Amino acid sequence: MPDLLDQTPTQLLMRDMGLTEHAIERRRQIAGIEAVDLKRIALIKDMVITHADEYVSAFFDYLAPLEEARPLLSNRMLADRARRLQTEHLTSMVQSEYGIPYVTQRIELAAMYTRAGLEVSVFLGAFHHMLRSIGAAIVRRHEASPLDGFHVFMSLKNVAFLDLGIIFDVVAFERQRLIRQQQDAIRELSTPVLQVRGRMLLLPIIGVIDTHRARLITDNLLKGIRENRARVVVMDVTGVATIDSKVANHLLQTVSAAKLMGATVIVTGLSADVAQSLVALGIDLAKLRTIGDLQGGLEEAEEMLGYRVQTLPPAPNGVAEAHGPS
Repeated sequence: MPDLLDQTPTQLLMRDMGLTEHAIERRRQIAGIEAVDLKRIALIKDMVITHADEYVSAFFDYLAPLEEARPLLSNRMLADRARRLQTEHLTSMVQSEYGIPYVTQRIELAAMYTRAGLEVSVFLGAFHHMLRSIGAAIVRRHEASPLDGFHVFMSLKNVAFLDLGIIFDVVAFERQRLIRQQQDAIRELSTPVLQVRGRMLLLPIIGVIDTHRARLITDNLLKGIRENRARVVVMDVTGVATIDSKVANHLLQTVSAAKLMGATVIVTGLSADVAQSLVALGIDLAKLRTIGDLQGGLEEAEEMLGYRVQTLPPAPNGVAEAHGPS
């Protein structure tokens, strides 16, 4: 297998989807592509290749009046690429070679339509329109033996089913990947570790904390301590309405882990309800260093780092003076 750095985005997508040669062979079996289909498709190969532009035009003529296709068709460069890939798609359908190169081409086409925002239902309608134009040509070609023409068209439809299965799976996979990326981004934003000043971090926690989020808080905090060489962390839970026993114990473990890394955690903003719940749950709060509010916690953290707060008369220009560690 090529090195990951040498693989194209399409090859990486194939790998992530598990589209190996064995998996592709299984898809061919499911689509019902047999040796007799290859023979029938060979009968129309020259016809399809010769009139490929005409059949692909049927695909895009279907899309042209649709509002859903405007993002694709209004971009000249994207539309030209789509037409080229769709022509390659069609001509490959009648080559009787349906292995990895064929599937790679299908994935590239599907990924392009996905990025262009073309809905599956719209693509399906255009694809059906293109196949119908080919089917009409096959019927005309087999006027003397319509049953043979029907079998030829059904063989081509088997390949179309293979294609549609791959394309639909790519669209679903890409959407799921986007959802996972968005969820990861939301989780990261929901547990920010902020550097207030040198060696001091602030971890504001808002909303419901479940076990998964508690683990994420721990991971982000310990990572932030290491990267910033932090000595003090202010964990503000003002925006947390409830904490159950599992989450509370996990946060205690987080405090202990931070201590092993050389950082002291100050918990601020414990509401009366949360405090009473923790006591009722029998949580050992002796391990927590707590301050009533965020401002008090920041002041306590600054004192631990050697900073001093001094009130001075207003400067003539209205700018206050700040003092670093004493």
